[in-house]
Amino acid sequence: MEIGFCLGSNAGDRLQFLRWAKTRLLLSGKATFVGQSSVYETEPVGVRDEYRAMKFLNAVLIAESGLTPQEWLPLIHRIEGDLSRVRTDDRNAPRTIDIDIIFAGDQIVDGETLKIPHPRWAERRFVVQPLAEVRGDLVLPDSQSPVHKILEQMPANDDVRLFAEKW
Repeated sequence: MEIGFCLGSNAGDRLQFLRWAKTRLLLSGKATFVGQSSVYETEPVGVRDEYRAMKFLNAVLIAESGLTPQEWLPLIHRIEGDLSRVRTDDRNAPRTIDIDIIFAGDQIVDGETLKIPHPRWAERRFVVQPLAEVRGDLVLPDSQSPVHKILEQMPANDDVRLFAEKW
């Protein structure tokens, strides 16, 4: 099944943390590389005032995997922990790495700790724009429109800027 991960970092060497997360996901033996977006620098969303200047780097990684999203979750948490992610009560605190599953084939998961497709993916340009770059024609199970159409309907803004095409 094809699985889409969104990677984000706004602390430390942000680009290096994205690279390390990509490498660990792919070297886990549980995924085969399919494609990746460029890296975009983005404004933080929903953060406290003291974190507003800490811009994120975001990218989408597409892989093939036989694992279910539920089987990926502990692996993702282990990778995030290995890369110094500290989870706090503040869900939007700065982080070295954040790995979210955006989609997993045509699966819908509505659990307490995991929701697939990601519940806010279509509202976040920092997810939609890189996803449209690699899977513009994809229609996620919770949507009626392909990703590129959702991007076209989003208001234009400069909160998402190309940072690096290759990483």
